[in-house]
Order: sequence, then structure tokens, then C-alpha cells
Amino acid sequence: GGGGVLVWTVSVIVSLEVPGGSAMACGCSVAGSCRPARLLAPLFRGTRPYPRRPRVTCDKCACFLLFEPLLYLLDTTSVPFPQSYSPEYVESGWYQWWEKEGFFTPEYHLPHAASRTFSLCIPPPNVTGTLHLGHALTVAIQDSLARWRRMLGCKVLWVPGCDHAGIATQSVVERRLLREHGKHRQDYGREEFLREVWKWKNEKGDEIYHQLRKLGASLDWSRACFTMDEGFSRAVTEAFVRLCDSGLIYRSEALVNWSCALGSAISDVEVEMKQLTGRTLLSVPGYEKRIEFGTMVTFAYPLEGVEGEVSVSTTRPETILGDVAIAVHPEDPRYKDLHGRACRHPFTERLLPIIADALVDKELGTGAVKVTPAHDHTDFLLSQRHSLEILNFTIGVRRFDARERVMEALMEKKMFRGRRDHPMSLPVCSRSGDVIEPLLRKQWFVRCGEMAGKAIQAVDDGELEIIPSFYTKTWRNWLSNISDWCISRQLWWGHQIPAYRVSVSLAAFCPLEEELWTWGRTEEEARQRAVTKFKTLPSDITLSQDTDVLDTWFSSGLFPFAMLGWPRKTPDLAQFYPNTILETGSDLIFFWVARMVMLGTELTGQLPFKQVLLHSLVRDKHGRKMSKSLGNVIDPLDVISGVSLERLQEKVKEGNLDPRETTVAMEAQRKDFPKGIPECGADAMRFALCSHKIHDINLSVSQVLSCRHFCNKMWQTVKFTLGALENSGSPLGTTISPLSSIDRWICSQLYSTVLQCERGFENYELHSVTSTLQSFWVHSLCDVYLECVKPVLAAGNGAEDGEVQRARQILFHCVSVSLALLSPFMPYLTEELWQRLQPHGGTADPSTSLCVQGYPQSSQLEEAEFPLVQEVARVTRSLRAQCHMTRERPDCEFKSECCEKKKY
Repeated sequence: GGGGVLVWTVSVIVSLEVPGGSAMACGCSVAGSCRPARLLAPLFRGTRPYPRRPRVTCDKCACFLLFEPLLYLLDTTSVPFPQSYSPEYVESGWYQWWEKEGFFTPEYHLPHAASRTFSLCIPPPNVTGTLHLGHALTVAIQDSLARWRRMLGCKVLWVPGCDHAGIATQSVVERRLLREHGKHRQDYGREEFLREVWKWKNEKGDEIYHQLRKLGASLDWSRACFTMDEGFSRAVTEAFVRLCDSGLIYRSEALVNWSCALGSAISDVEVEMKQLTGRTLLSVPGYEKRIEFGTMVTFAYPLEGVEGEVSVSTTRPETILGDVAIAVHPEDPRYKDLHGRACRHPFTERLLPIIADALVDKELGTGAVKVTPAHDHTDFLLSQRHSLEILNFTIGVRRFDARERVMEALMEKKMFRGRRDHPMSLPVCSRSGDVIEPLLRKQWFVRCGEMAGKAIQAVDDGELEIIPSFYTKTWRNWLSNISDWCISRQLWWGHQIPAYRVSVSLAAFCPLEEELWTWGRTEEEARQRAVTKFKTLPSDITLSQDTDVLDTWFSSGLFPFAMLGWPRKTPDLAQFYPNTILETGSDLIFFWVARMVMLGTELTGQLPFKQVLLHSLVRDKHGRKMSKSLGNVIDPLDVISGVSLERLQEKVKEGNLDPRETTVAMEAQRKDFPKGIPECGADAMRFALCSHKIHDINLSVSQVLSCRHFCNKMWQTVKFTLGALENSGSPLGTTISPLSSIDRWICSQLYSTVLQCERGFENYELHSVTSTLQSFWVHSLCDVYLECVKPVLAAGNGAEDGEVQRARQILFHCVSVSLALLSPFMPYLTEELWQRLQPHGGTADPSTSLCVQGYPQSSQLEEAEFPLVQEVARVTRSLRAQCHMTRERPDCEFKSECCEKKKY
């Protein structure tokens, strides 16, 4: 009981060390020891966290930890209510308690449980990354829906996860090893390099989970899923084998989008088209000086056997060594007499036939184009139409260095005919910023046509609903013109393709010019398949696994069912698949959504979810897409905790921007955040993000700060309410009996608010829910009702005890219900305030949380008319604001004797 005992207890508990540290009380999974009261915490399970939990800082992760044993030594119910709202104070301890009590698991028994389930998965963020506002928006929307459904009594499963992010993770680790040890991954070898990647992942990879907790995401962490986990990897292998068996995965030589910087192929959806209006110098990875694009070069090919030449125009002269023909339009009069003739290649002496094809644009350049099938998609099509040879060449020189050499050689041979500006679309790798090079490679592909048709049909038949509905047109157009999906990646980090190159010792069974491949869940299974397929003995077969890995989007496309244990028939899969909804950014409609629908339908026979809710990109206050080079990217944790301008500038310098881009970004920060970003808190940021329509999201810090002011308004309202309830005697209970006009009016306003919240949630119009709730709290509850009942609640006003008690009852009812309505958006603040209010209600279980209480449903209260008082209050407050009126004594134009005496 005494202070000495308290100090002794603190010193003993803090000195304890918890070995391992893989699941600490703070929810952190940082390796090493942590010094909380974790060893003693199990003795005090169920202790109510009311109203503040004493806290200590974890020496590994800097989170706030639960200090539960002290709850038996301190009377925490006597801790005074702070004068003003502080996000750090409110948001420091509740999440750990929620997680420890298991409120976020579907197994938690809800007293108001319904028979329905609600399941969804988080779009797995890259394990390399930190949150940006796009993640924060996704979390805010998904968590609001999950918390709302949980409060309605549904069994809610919201599964967290991280994506191994093959390209991003490998690039990060490669840069680190080069910076710290001066070594490339090839210096390590595959196995040793992968050990370095896993080491990095274990050290840094859980940072994203800590950030999700900071946002208050009510995820079921017991089911957290990483795409390189053993179970998930089995699902990836199973999917590949099944799709190969059904003929939907095949190996072929075809043109792929090649990133020289990555040394890997990428898919079509990872290629961004950069529009150039003319000559433009661009930075290209691997080159010190900028490279010229947006120009068209013209040079001549001499005709074979006759005098003359054919001038061709190209934006890529470096591919000249791969030319196999010259193409002209069949109706172009300039070349009518040259059909069927040939030109002589000036460098290789190869004869290039002149072919006629309507694919050629007569108005482009000279009207004659060089045909390079191994480096251009249109040229590849021409080669198939005209049975042209496909020439794959290598010269051992980097492509843009080769461009300069080719230009010099053309000038030496006097074949150069000019250069001019040329508007063009330049394909750029969205991952590396590299200029894409079409290359002819043997790769693994997924046939998408039939699966895409089923995905279109699902929307047309109403089995799959896309919200907002205008995205259905985009869905149909893209899937109707989809090409086969290249899933091979020339990386080391990722799921190694479970396909094996087969070598057979008997030449009769193995034509040398043909590749032989098999696949299997294990190497032994692949061997048995090869024995059966090639009708030979196991001893005659040698297998070598493909060194490539699968596209990251292939594994993430399995997430809705692989996270539940597929291909095993688990209870989770039976209960929670298909997922109820998928909510994600509209920019992932092709990367992820379409692929989940195609793969899910094919592999499970069911759509992976019934609804798709898409939100737009979060843009800055000027409507610009957020970009590091523009300096307008906002880290949500900086909004939550606040950050100085100096720290913002340091973050830009720590990035990998070009020096010129760094200067631009830092100047933009100085303009937009001259005093840094103030502390706003997770609740205010979540509320601000959900307050925008899902297809129109331009967010500024000032909007978040405005929501923080609303949080303070809530704080002060509850502070007043607690003061009014302080001497109320017996608990107020849940039965209310509004008698006066103002009581009936506020109850009807509350009824209307609950009704609008129900409709807003059901229609996924969260902006209307937040607007309704803020309007009720500020305008109805504070501006009108509180002002009306203050005289009743004031001491010595002559009001009857029954009238005072009814006013207290109505006030408690309105505030409690409002907090429950706001809980899905502001989980921390509403929990803090609700816990402080509940002792006065006398009905809630002291060991439970607001997040598992029933969500308010529309009641049968009748709506009363009270427009005059509401309008008077609104106009009065508006005039006071316009006239800058304060509580200070106003200056008088005249002074009377009475004024002098009373000092008015």
C-alpha cells in the first residue's frame, strides 16, 4: 500500500528479463530480451484497464507495455481525468490489452453473437516497406468495416499478412550488401545470398506489423501469414502443379518485358507508359549521364542488285543487328516497285527482304520500318505473318552505349539521313524505373483467356459485385483484351519454380533440339512423372530445377484461400471461404484483384469473395499523386506522432533520389510543412481518411488536424458529462424516459443518426457515416442539448431531483451510444472515454471492451420537432465566430454612472 512498496515492486519487475522475445507483452516480435512484467502478467488476466494503465517503455521496440501487476497496488479509478485530449496518452496502452484478451479473433465469444461470418484479408504490404497513406486508407476502411461487423455480432476474421516482394526485397538486400561489404549477390552464391535475405527479413520484416498495430487495426495476429511461410509455399507449389496439369501453365519462347536493371522479365501490368512530347533526357539505372529519348533516327539501307536505297526510321537504332526485313504499307506508292526486292545489311551483309503489310503506318517517318522480331512486339507479329527468321543477338555492350556506337558507324558509312523530335510512349518498369527492353526469352506463361472470360461472366451475372459500379467497364475492357501472363522471374528471392529440366541418357527418347520439362510437388514426384511421360527408367533421368522464381503476384493471387490453409481442408477454409469482401486500392484491380478472381475460381471452384470495394489513390491537397520525387509523400506515423521539418528533410536525404529530385522534394516540404507536422493521433487520421468519398481523396494535414480538434471536442464533452454524473448516486441503467421537449428531440436526433449510420455502413458510404456522427456530436449534442440542460444540471437551480436525474440519464445515454457509433473509426479515444463512463451505467462487464459491445441499432423513439432552438443556436454561434466575440469584457461606446460604479 505504501510508496516504498510501490517503488520496490517497480524495481523488481523492471529488472526481469524475458528470453526469446518472440511474443512480448507489447505485441512486438523484436528478437532479444524485453523488460516488461510479462512473467507476472498471467497472474492478473482479466484485470480491468480502467481508466489508465501504468506503462513502461520496451527497451527493444519503444512500444508502451502493459504493467498489469501495479493495478493491484494502485487505485487507478482515482486517476484524474486529464484537462485536454492527448493522442499519445490515449493511444499508448489499449491495443496491447485488446490483443491479449483475444477480442480480434473469431473464437472470442460475443454475448450478442450472430450466426453470420465476416472475413477479409489485408492486401499484404511488402515486407521491405513502411506504411504510406495508401496503406493507412486501406487499414482505416477495412478496420471500420471489421469493427462494425464484430459489434453486430458477426464472427469476424481479418487476416494480416506480408508479401515477400521478390524484386523489392532482393534489391534492398543487394544494395545493403554492396554498401556494407562491397559484394554483389553473385559473389555469395544463391544459398548464401538467400540466408542473408532471411536474416534481413527477420531483423526488419516485422516493422510493418508494428505500424499496423499503431493504426489500431483489429487483425487476428494468431493467423498472420507471410507468403514465404512453409504452409503458404506448399500452396504456391500446389497451384503451379495443378495449373500445369490442366494446361493453363505452359513454357514457350516469346517476347517479354525485360528490365536490364533487374535482370528479369516483368509482367505487362508492371509496365508504365511515359508520354514524351519530343527530345527528352532521362535518367536510366546504371548510366551516369542521362539518355536521350523522344527522337527518331533515319538511315539508309542500300538496295541489292540495283542502284538506290530505302530510308527507314526508328527510335531504337541500337537494335539494327537484329533486323531481318524492311516493311512498307502495300498501298504506299513510294514503294510499289520494291515489293519483293531486298536490301543488304551494311554491317552483317544479310539480305533483308522488303515486305508489304497493312500494319505499317504510311505517315510515320519515311513510311518504311526495320523489322526486328526479337526486340519489338509489332515486329514479332510481322515475323509470324511473313515467316521471317527471328534473330536474337548479343554484342557484349550495354544497349545505350551500343546506340552511340551504331550512330557513329552509320555516319562513317555515310548512311545517316537525319534525326528529329518524335512524340512517343516510352515503356518504363514500375519497379526499377528502367526503360523496358522487349526480349525473346523462353519463359513460363499462364493462359488467361478462358479464366478471364469466367471473371467477366461472374460480374455480368451478379455473382461478383464491384463497388463503385463504374469500375465494371474497366474490368470488362481489360479482361477482354488480356494477354497471357509471364510468371517467370530471373531472381533468387521467391518461390523457385517447381519445374525440372529433364535429361535422358538415351538419345532416342530425347531429341537434342527440344527442351523436355516436368513438374511436381517434390523432386521425386517430378521424377516419376518424367518416367511415365518419356517411358524410360528412373536411372536414365537427370533432373535440374528451373532457377527462376515465380512472379510475386502469382503467390499473392492465392492469398484469400492460401491464408486459410488451402489446399488442406481446414476448418477456417470451410467457415471463412469465400471471403465476404475484398477492399483495396483501385490501382490493384489488374495487379491483384483480377488475378485472385481468376486463380481462385480455377483452383477452388468458387469466387474468392463476393464483393470488391475499390478506393482511389490518396492524393495531396493539390490533387497530385504522392511521389517521393515531389516531396509530398506523407508517412502516416509522422501524422500520428508528429514530426519536425528537419526530420522530414532527413528522410528525403536518406532515400535514393537523384540529387536534383532531392532538391525539389525538400523545397516542396519546406513549402507544405514549414513547421513540420503536428501530432494528430491515429484516431484523427483514420476519421479524416474515412471522411472522403472513395473515388475522391485529396488529403491535407490540416484536414487531419481538424479531426483532432473534433477528438478534443469529444474529450471535453465527456469531461463535462462525468462532472454532471459525479454525484448521481445509483447507476443510471439503460432505461430512459424522455419527458421534456428537448429530451425527446435529442433522442429523436440520436435515432436518426443511428439509422443513417446503418444505411451508410450497409452501402459502404463511410463518408456519410462520419459526417452524420460529427454533425450529431457537434451540432445536436453540444450546440443544442448541452446548452439546454446546463441550467438543469447546475447546482442550486431549483430543478426537481427527478428532472436532474432524467437529464443525467439522457446525457449518459446519448454520449454512450455516440461513442459506440464512433468506435469503428476512433477505437482508441472511444475506448478510453467509454471505459470512464461505464461505472455510471452499471451494466457493462468491467473486463470487457467497447469493441465487442453491440453496435447501436435504430430504436423506436419518435422524432420530435425542435427546429427553432437548433436554428437559434446555430446562428448565434455563427455570429459569434464572424464577429470574433470572446468572453472578454467588450469596449463600451459610452459610460453611464451605473457602468462606472459597477466597472462594466
